[in-house]
Amino acid sequence: MSEITSHTSDVPSRDLLFVTGTRADYGKLEPLALAALNAGHRVTFFVTGMHMMEKYGLTKTEVQRESRFKVVEFINQRDGDPQDIVLAKTVVGFSDFLKEHHPDLVIIHGDRVEALACSLVCATNYVHCAHVEGGEVSGTIDEQFRHCNTKLSTYHLVSSDEARQRVIRLGEVPDTVHVIGSPELDIHGRPSGVTMDEVRHRYEIASSDYGICVFHPVTSESATMGAQAKALFAALEASQRFFVVILPNNDPGSEVILEVINRLPCDRFRILPSMRFAYFSELMRNASAIIGNSSMGVREAPFLGVPSLDVGTRQANRGGAVSLWQSAADDRAGIERFLEQEWGKRYPSSQSFGTGDAAHQFVEFLSSLELWNQPLQKYFVE
Repeated sequence: MSEITSHTSDVPSRDLLFVTGTRADYGKLEPLALAALNAGHRVTFFVTGMHMMEKYGLTKTEVQRESRFKVVEFINQRDGDPQDIVLAKTVVGFSDFLKEHHPDLVIIHGDRVEALACSLVCATNYVHCAHVEGGEVSGTIDEQFRHCNTKLSTYHLVSSDEARQRVIRLGEVPDTVHVIGSPELDIHGRPSGVTMDEVRHRYEIASSDYGICVFHPVTSESATMGAQAKALFAALEASQRFFVVILPNNDPGSEVILEVINRLPCDRFRILPSMRFAYFSELMRNASAIIGNSSMGVREAPFLGVPSLDVGTRQANRGGAVSLWQSAADDRAGIERFLEQEWGKRYPSSQSFGTGDAAHQFVEFLSSLELWNQPLQKYFVE
């Protein structure tokens, strides 16, 4: 792991620009942004993507809730736009913004097309860019986007030693790769501030014994996503258990998943476009099981000790906790076996993706004098 030498008193306040396109990446960036604010830095959020779409809960309001953040909104897509068009629109919009504003550091997350657009703009304009949670693998085109972001970014804030080694193997300077853990674990590692009674009342959740299901499209499997969703939700319905279902992201294939979800019986399924983070954190830690192909099944669930079933290929090779099972969407027997054996169990916390102190590590990173002296011209390291 690279050593971060802190010189907090010698480093002036900086202008930091965070890019967020989804409720999920905001949950990872918010702890970092709050810690930076408290350390005296200035924080702006460039809010775009699904945040701006009413269909997905208009989650830009989640960012606006923190009054100390300066928020800039940009609509980068119409419903149904393919990813290449979304990429192009975001490049143009972010480039225009960067021409008028001059952040000291842009912070992007993960593998979404919005992050790819912004890392490209930063690289072509020689702006320092830090990439959060690079070096990870999955079973989708997102992995290609993620590795592209690594090559376009100046700094790398990764979640594990394994991820750090992958980034270095991509030719990055080892001293620019810092293990801080997964930032969303900072949220789950402290009390949510709400009770389950408040969660159930606010979101009209009928049962106290529930599972959570999130099933996103896999872009390379868009032709089969409808069949996969039908098989998965049929198995959940047949179990006679109660599930809270969070709507999928808007990648290609989402429409057929939504068609299946919209036909689910309301007495067994509570369908929500999104939830406020504190409420969702409390919902997760009290769930009997978490099922689907969201990264929360391989990260947050094991950290919280909640049994999870990773369905399909989207999170392939991404986690290995004892509380984590895997199955195909059409493996009815495997899904039933998981529900029978794991429902309601609890496990010791898995810390494969950190201990919940990423925000502290991020502030230490910002206070490093070496950070601000890093050359913007990159070279491949053999």
